[in-house]
Amino acid sequence: MKVAYVTCDNPVARFDDEREILLGAWLGAGIEGTTLTWDDPRADWSSFDAVVVRSAWDYIERRDEFTAWARRVEQATRLFNSASVLEWNTDKTYLRGLGVPTVPTHWAEPGTNAELPHWEEYVVKPAISSGARDTMRTADRDLAEAHVAKLVGAGRTAMVQPYVKAVEHEGELSLLYFGGEFSHAVRRHPMLTETAIDEANRARLRDPDDDQFALAELVLSKVGERLLYARVDLVRMPDGEPVLMELEAAEPYLFLRYELDAPELFARVLADSL
Repeated sequence: MKVAYVTCDNPVARFDDEREILLGAWLGAGIEGTTLTWDDPRADWSSFDAVVVRSAWDYIERRDEFTAWARRVEQATRLFNSASVLEWNTDKTYLRGLGVPTVPTHWAEPGTNAELPHWEEYVVKPAISSGARDTMRTADRDLAEAHVAKLVGAGRTAMVQPYVKAVEHEGELSLLYFGGEFSHAVRRHPMLTETAIDEANRARLRDPDDDQFALAELVLSKVGERLLYARVDLVRMPDGEPVLMELEAAEPYLFLRYELDAPELFARVLADSL
C-alpha cells in the first residue's frame, strides 16, 4: 500500500518531529509512505492508495487554496481526514454549532459591534488560526476590543474568550484518538503564559477523568463520520466542569513520542481503512 504523508514547503515544517516516527510505523504495517507537500504541482495523488494530511501548517494564509486542493485530492483517492472535515475544522466557528460544553465565546464578524463582555482577562484570536498566531491575552478590555477591531477590520472573524486560569495549575488536557479508538492523553503546558516551555514540561502523559472521557466521546460523536486521527483539547472551568477548547481534526500534533504504542495504533487503523 502506498500512502502520501502531506506536509508543507515552509520552514514551520521543521517542527514536525513525528514524520519519521509515523513513516516507520506505517512501514511495519505494510504501508509505503512518501512525503509530499500539499501544493506540489508535480504530485500525482491518484497514484496513492490514500493521502494523509499531517503537517500542512502553512494553510492559514491560503485556506481557500488548501480546501480546494483537498476536494480535488478526494476525487482522486482516499483523503484523511476527509475534505469536508478539513474545511469544517479549519474554521473555529464550528464550535458554535457542535452542541457540547465549550469555553464561553463572544464572536465578532465583519460588520458587527466589537463591544465585549466584562471578563477579568481576555483571550482574543481569529477563527482561522493555529499555534496562537495573532492571539492576544490581556486584562485590558480596551486592548482586547482594539485587537478584535483589527481582526474584524481585516475581514476576519474574531473569537473572544475569558482566560481560564485553571490551565495554570491543571493545564490543558489533550485526548488522542485514532479511528475513534482512544490512544493516550497528555497534560499540555498552557501556551499563553510567561513560563518558559521546554521539552521537559511541554506535556506529560495523564489518565483522563471519567467526565473528561465522556465529553471527548460526546465531541467525537457530533462529527458524523469516523476520523482517522483526532485530538480533543479540554480544560476545566472554575466550577470544575470540563469544557471543549478545540477539536483538532485537520493537522494536529499527536504527541506520539509520549506513548510507545500510539504510532503502531495509528498505522493499524490506517491499514484497516484502506
